[in-house]
Amino acid sequence: MTLTARPVPATRSGTAHDLITALGGEPEGQTSPSVYETGRLVALAPWLDGHDRRVAWLLDRQRPDGGWGGPAGYALVPTLSAVEALLTVLHRDGPAAAPAAAARRGLAYLADALRAGAPPDLPATDLIVPALLTAVDRHLDGPSGPPPGLAEWAGRPRLPLPAGLDPARLTRVRGLLATGGPVPEKLTHALEVAGQLAYRAPGVRPSASGAVGASPAATAAWLGGPEPGPALDYLNAVARPGPVPCASPITVFERAWVLGILVRAGVPVGAPEPVLTELRAAAGPSGAATAPGLPADADTTAVTLYALARLGRAPGVAPLAGFDTGAHFCTWPGEDGASLTTNAHVLDALGEQPSAPGVTGARRRVTEWLLDRQEPDGRWEDRWHASPYYATYAVLLALADHAPDGAARAAVERGVAWLLDTQRPDGSWGRWDGTAEETAYAVLALADAGRPGDARITSALARGRRRLSELDGCDAEPALWHDKDLYRPTRIVRAAVLAASGRARATRTRVAPTMIRIA
Repeated sequence: MTLTARPVPATRSGTAHDLITALGGEPEGQTSPSVYETGRLVALAPWLDGHDRRVAWLLDRQRPDGGWGGPAGYALVPTLSAVEALLTVLHRDGPAAAPAAAARRGLAYLADALRAGAPPDLPATDLIVPALLTAVDRHLDGPSGPPPGLAEWAGRPRLPLPAGLDPARLTRVRGLLATGGPVPEKLTHALEVAGQLAYRAPGVRPSASGAVGASPAATAAWLGGPEPGPALDYLNAVARPGPVPCASPITVFERAWVLGILVRAGVPVGAPEPVLTELRAAAGPSGAATAPGLPADADTTAVTLYALARLGRAPGVAPLAGFDTGAHFCTWPGEDGASLTTNAHVLDALGEQPSAPGVTGARRRVTEWLLDRQEPDGRWEDRWHASPYYATYAVLLALADHAPDGAARAAVERGVAWLLDTQRPDGSWGRWDGTAEETAYAVLALADAGRPGDARITSALARGRRRLSELDGCDAEPALWHDKDLYRPTRIVRAAVLAASGRARATRTRVAPTMIRIA
């Protein structure tokens, strides 16, 4: 069975029940399309149905300044991918005015953006940027010269590698693939960076769905051409609308987050029995993965365990043991850096089963680790989301629920004060602009972590709820989640908005698992 996350605009399910029903009816998940991933399919798989729609979609998504994607440094990876894809189209298909003009504007944007410093910490950026810069250089400086319509780029200096990125890592990855040995699951999600070495790499095997690393680009790079089989079936399914998402499917991730958000907010919505059974099966001894073909990670594991525990299906916390570093929990073994939201979710999972062996010490260590990483102004930042409102919401709720006293309470008060101080005049919250997603996180955090009866919180919640009702359903909402490109997990965001819409006008009440109806 092929499961592919559908790249669609935000849906506006009328109720939480509609949202829960969709988890079982469309198990592949729902997420926004990616400029980066779509550009890679344009370059790697022109034989795939919908190629012209993907090219047209890229052209339509270019910004007036010549870039693609999110603000500031978040535009670098998608712009590189789109420009390289259009250069490929021009070299492969010949002169075309629209792609040539778009590529020219994109190159001009990159000439400045690449000198602006290291891009944000997104997965595989340190591999993707050197790989795409090399490919762009080949298009411009190859034996046949620049593609039609870009003659002015002949002999121009090469586009620079941003400061802080080391091309040696890409060389090591390609060297590993050249040996034909096993490839770490984490690496397969960005297998396309290996170039021709990705083709039928002997150390890589598609998952049961046909996907390589749950990625359309990685799958296309491994497949190499329209050869019938599960991998082609997967690509045909995920690419049917034209543009594609960064990750597909996202079954476990989507189900765990949606259920966890709603049950925490006390939304009495029944979860279909098959969904719970499959979610329970996903939490194996070594943890849970977002989808087949990706490694198990502590973040997905923790949220899955938390949601199941709140729904009366507590599977224990043993699957988290392999991620315990002794000081904090890594997202996966060998992780570069560390994630605050992963550790907040671990604290949630541990707090639901306080009598399990080792939980008391682990909760204390994680709490101290989170407290040490609070910013001076009271917020928290994290590597899996562009907005501090997501990280602050996750940490505040974990601390308020599972470490409510002493230093933790003082940190919660500082976080609540930061939320109150950064509410916009129109009642919303947001890093760049006020958004429904970020407003929902702020509302949920204030409602659950703030002191009941505080007049400032009551006022902020009323203003936030009012603005949330105005923002809800806006198709212009930005993608804020980190993958190879910024993306928006539609149903997860929808769950937060629905939960906040109810919680903004309710006092904090912890709902027992028995209050959740299991359909």
